[in-house]
Amino acid sequence: MALRTRDPDTVTPVFDQDYRPPPWRERLVPKSVLGISMLILATAIGAAFSGTIMYAYYDYRLSANEDRIESFTGNFDQRFKTALDTIAAEKEQAKAEVQAELEPIKKIRAEGETLEALVKSTQESIYFVSTLDEAGQPSVGSAFVVASDGDQSLLLTSYNTVRAATRTPGPPVKVRKGDQELGATLWTWQEDKDLALLIVKKGNLKKMEFAGKEPILKTGQRVFALSGLGASGAAVSQGFIADVSSAGIQHDAAIGSAFQGGPLVNDKGEVLAVASRAYAPLGFGTDAVFFGVPIRTACEKVLKCPDGAAPSAGAKP
Repeated sequence: MALRTRDPDTVTPVFDQDYRPPPWRERLVPKSVLGISMLILATAIGAAFSGTIMYAYYDYRLSANEDRIESFTGNFDQRFKTALDTIAAEKEQAKAEVQAELEPIKKIRAEGETLEALVKSTQESIYFVSTLDEAGQPSVGSAFVVASDGDQSLLLTSYNTVRAATRTPGPPVKVRKGDQELGATLWTWQEDKDLALLIVKKGNLKKMEFAGKEPILKTGQRVFALSGLGASGAAVSQGFIADVSSAGIQHDAAIGSAFQGGPLVNDKGEVLAVASRAYAPLGFGTDAVFFGVPIRTACEKVLKCPDGAAPSAGAKP
């Protein structure tokens, strides 16, 4: 039963015996204690079932996350090592690419460190040569040690420097390194190759190493001429190979008077040829391009070069 108003225009409530609740409410709302209990039980079961489903879903997501974490951490060390290896490989590749890009620049001019290293590694083997020419004027050049034992040492130099000493009587020949000056004996020579061999009475000198019998030389390769005259005990000039033939190594390294007779070397300090200002295999001299006498040519006459053994002095002329 409920109170209703019969007339909308009046506010006086009246008792309506005919009022009935909507049918859906009678179907959904239980009328007895048992019905209400069953409704509460159903609600509780539904809530519990929903909670079970939510917990199962949560547990599933938690397990999935744990599996992913375990999968990541399980091979982390291997992946980390692989990453480091990849970085190292890419670093080396990058360095190689940079070096490849720098190579043309290096071929243009040697760095100061390269020149300094060459001087440092060869200065003990190179001497400054001084004597007189036929007119009594100073004649200078360089010489380098090719063999040495406990008593004496052999030095190659330029015939052009000691030409006057090949006559009898001839001017004395001296070799100097820093404040040390030694008398040298002209032992033998080869005029057409601009080569001469000196002997000094001082043993255990550091000798220079020859390049291989058939060194791989290319046009445009850098070469270095070394002199025994320098504040550090040696001086260096650099240039490029213009041509290679059986006659000699044609190059544009500056060969001043003090450089003639000195070694012409590669960037490893190995002797390729003897620097010369007078050697002219084509029959005429050149101004800015010189011919270096191949070092193995010295073994034809002025030196004896047995395989696997140190060079020794050739026969006197």
